[in-house]
Amino acid sequence: MPLNRRTLIAASLSITFALAPLTGVFAASPAPAKGEHGMVVTAQHLASEVGIEVLKKGGNAVDAAVAVGYALAVVYPNAGNIGGGGFMTIRFKDGKSTFLDFRERAPLAATKTMYLDKDGNPVKGASLDVYLAVGVPGSVAGLEMARVKYGKLSRQDLMAPAIGYARDGFILNQGDAASFAGSADRLAKDPAAAAIFLKPDGKPYGIGERLVQPDLAASLAAISEEGTDAFYKGAIADAIVKASGAKGGILAKPDFEQYAVRELKPVTCTYRGYEITSSPPPSSGGVIICEILNVLEGYPLSYLGAGSAETVHVMVEAMRYAYVDRNSALGDPDFVDNPVSKLLDKAYAKDIRDKIDPFRAGVSQDLMPKGFGESKETTHYSIIDDEGNAVAVTYTLNGSFGAGVVADGTGILLNNEMDDFTQKPGVPNLYGLVQGEANAIQPKKTPLSSMSPTVVAKDGKPFMVIGSPGGSRIITITLEAIVNVIDHGMNIQEAIDAPRIHHQWLPDKVYVEPFGLSPDTEKLLADMGYHLDLADQTWGQAAGILVGGKSLAEIEKGSGARYNGAIDSRAASGEALGY
Repeated sequence: MPLNRRTLIAASLSITFALAPLTGVFAASPAPAKGEHGMVVTAQHLASEVGIEVLKKGGNAVDAAVAVGYALAVVYPNAGNIGGGGFMTIRFKDGKSTFLDFRERAPLAATKTMYLDKDGNPVKGASLDVYLAVGVPGSVAGLEMARVKYGKLSRQDLMAPAIGYARDGFILNQGDAASFAGSADRLAKDPAAAAIFLKPDGKPYGIGERLVQPDLAASLAAISEEGTDAFYKGAIADAIVKASGAKGGILAKPDFEQYAVRELKPVTCTYRGYEITSSPPPSSGGVIICEILNVLEGYPLSYLGAGSAETVHVMVEAMRYAYVDRNSALGDPDFVDNPVSKLLDKAYAKDIRDKIDPFRAGVSQDLMPKGFGESKETTHYSIIDDEGNAVAVTYTLNGSFGAGVVADGTGILLNNEMDDFTQKPGVPNLYGLVQGEANAIQPKKTPLSSMSPTVVAKDGKPFMVIGSPGGSRIITITLEAIVNVIDHGMNIQEAIDAPRIHHQWLPDKVYVEPFGLSPDTEKLLADMGYHLDLADQTWGQAAGILVGGKSLAEIEKGSGARYNGAIDSRAASGEALGY
């Protein structure tokens, strides 16, 4: 049987690289945090301390996740929230798992064309910077449902640290101050937000200064005492609805009263013998991570080497095909029949591999489906307790500080999550995602997300907890951390810190972090037909935990700490803490 060109190169690769795996040379990363009884990794050091204290007091990983969620709403206001929403993936000590969807929902008065002008074109800023951009928040309902069903401690115990930081204030470090400085002009546009986050002279709070949030403390105290009714049926909802009505929004009291958390079956798949548990629709994260991993499973990545032209080529092509599916086929499962089983099928992945030219870049326009975003200011945290319960949480306001608006008297920053819907099929949103009808706006619908809180297991035991902010890049950030550990032998800190690449079908560009690829590799990829976008800034703030050692090599030797935590070196205020 004659060999075609593709067979020949595949054969040559197997011969050339079967001699010995290539070993990467990585930039220095700090050592992962170590712990024997528990680990908490968040984007803000005070929130990590809150989570560890909960574990030390006998709370489980879910308790710690709830306490961290509320703490981040105070000490990490650009993304931590009770005015937004998110996802929680839980893997219990017995190997069972579940997923909580407390994502924001479209108001009852929402319409498909609410952000279009009379000519059918998107109105600039309408889905981002005003009350019309606000979806119905879900974080309070989600955190309380998690605590009631799966936690051990009282709501009052878990919320006390957050209330204390809001009432008494906390001292800003360099990362905290930078987030305020970067959004000062935007926060100044809303008097209630400016009164909290800017000083009387209109300047942002700086390093070493104390931020006190008495209105937020009062709102948190009400939730602590009265539960979810304080947020969804009482004075807080009334205040938000009043502000929305006065400033051009469409939120109504029934939007809050009817909000309900969904408990769903997580997406699961396998990769080289590892079991992946991640987020199902209305997140695209778990499905698309698994689809990409299924494609990559057919390539010898450990032998091709981290950052090589061959590795980047197959990763980009897998991303290209998967993001077509993400942007055209997936949506809220209450409104869309998601083709999850097809996208997770190993045979479907083989079909994709068969279409990938080993020598040339694909062309995104050739994959345009028939009928045819999300901001970096999300945050993720990873937690594991002494019993082996693992929790991954990703939640968001969407943009930095959300819509930048606060209802008077509440202290609560509100999201601009409505921008994650398809405003008009085929038109990119603010973050470049080109999406279709499956994600069109409808009342009570949840916008499609890329958030990917993920737990990886091996032989029935927890192996890795991982996730990140990063908008449409969350999927590839989380994916690359997993591949870096399993295929490239990096330790958990190196896997998270390593430079990233990203492709999302459209625009047809390979985004590359600074110093992410060598000039030689860049030239090889350009010669293959790739359009490289060499970024001048990094993206994402991953938070991860590896169980049994800091790397696969240490796990295999049996010489590592039980829990090894890593917060992205890109996260200026984050910390991994173990005990």
